[in-house]
Amino acid sequence: MMVGRFARLAPAAWLRATRATARRRLTLLYGALFVVFGAALLGITYLLVGQATDVIWLPGGSHFFFGNASSDNLPRQEQSGAVGPHSPLFTSSQVAQLQTQAVHLHAYMLHQLLIRSGIALGFTAVISIALGWLVADRVLRPVRTISATARLISASNLNERLSLDSPDDEFRELAATLDDLLGRLEASFDSQRHFVANASHELRTPLTAERTLLQVALDDPDTTNEDWRSTAKEVLACNGEQERLIEALLALASSEGGPAHRERVELSAICRHVLLRPDLDISTLGLRTQTALSPAALDGDPRLVERLVANLVDNAIGHNVLGGHVWVAAAVAEGKATLTVANTGPAIADGDVDRLFQPFQRLDPGRTHHKDGHGLGLSIVRAIADTHDATITATAQRHGGLRIEVTFPPPDGSSGLEAGRRGLGDGLMRPVSLCISGPSGPRSSGVERGPR
Repeated sequence: MMVGRFARLAPAAWLRATRATARRRLTLLYGALFVVFGAALLGITYLLVGQATDVIWLPGGSHFFFGNASSDNLPRQEQSGAVGPHSPLFTSSQVAQLQTQAVHLHAYMLHQLLIRSGIALGFTAVISIALGWLVADRVLRPVRTISATARLISASNLNERLSLDSPDDEFRELAATLDDLLGRLEASFDSQRHFVANASHELRTPLTAERTLLQVALDDPDTTNEDWRSTAKEVLACNGEQERLIEALLALASSEGGPAHRERVELSAICRHVLLRPDLDISTLGLRTQTALSPAALDGDPRLVERLVANLVDNAIGHNVLGGHVWVAAAVAEGKATLTVANTGPAIADGDVDRLFQPFQRLDPGRTHHKDGHGLGLSIVRAIADTHDATITATAQRHGGLRIEVTFPPPDGSSGLEAGRRGLGDGLMRPVSLCISGPSGPRSSGVERGPR
């Protein structure tokens, strides 16, 4: 019973469906502005007409006033005549009768002016609202076009664009902005699809190799224990390759997620730690590593910054030539910590430099001396740099090799040198000079310090 009463009290369906669209709001705005200014114009006109007709002159120079008019408001030459009801042409009763009729006529005229002006205002207000409805429809037509086109665009047809054909106004600027956004989304979706395809291929390759090894061993009835042992070693090698790929994918995902925490980091200390790693593979090609490390503080995640430096150094070593060089420098330029890693190596076309930072990109499999490279090293570098708001500048060197410069934002405050002292030791630090050689010389390091 109560439900039925509430149902009867509910607004009608057509009333609930009505919503305050932009077109309705613009129309009401146009109409309200017209009515307000029209009423103001009507009031001003009413006052001006009332003041212009508040004096009536009679033949012979007599006159009388309506409202608040007085003889003080008349021109000097007009005040010389007789003022009042006495006139040589009219008797007092005639003047009084004329004055009564004039007062009624004046009031009637003002009343008619007010009524007819109000009717005209209402009529023109209706016309202005109708015109406002049409004008609002014309103004908002680009918005409807943008909405209808954007509603048809999905992940499967991100190549579509709004391409709004309109004058060079705010709506066209909005459409151009949305087209740029769609372009970035299309590039992001394409990158994700390529990444998934490449990751699937990279993961499937060792699985296929493992399956082939096991299938060959099972199909051969003369397989011995030694053969099984050899097969097991090869399967373990393939499994290790999968593990390294998964670790690289996890590192890329964690790098894109951003640093877990930020603290003051000394870049030169991290470079020194990476360059003195025991697993640094420089002996295969007989490389010579030259460094110039100066104190350079930054705010970031030490683990991610170390991964960035390690990937750049590993890339410089793995993509090198026999007897080549690797240069590593850390310094401060214009208050910003800057890391520079360069190497010798095969020549790289300028158009291929940016592609190196995309996942699973290898310009030439024969260029690398890494046995377990998957083309994710520089992608991880870019992800870490982006999360630290750092900029990367990569340049192909004229005689071969690549030069990569990473510039970090300036640290907050001026306490960065304390972190550098804790990382490299107490006392005032001078530039660090490391010299790491391959088979031609011993692996050594030198650090110059000032007095304690």
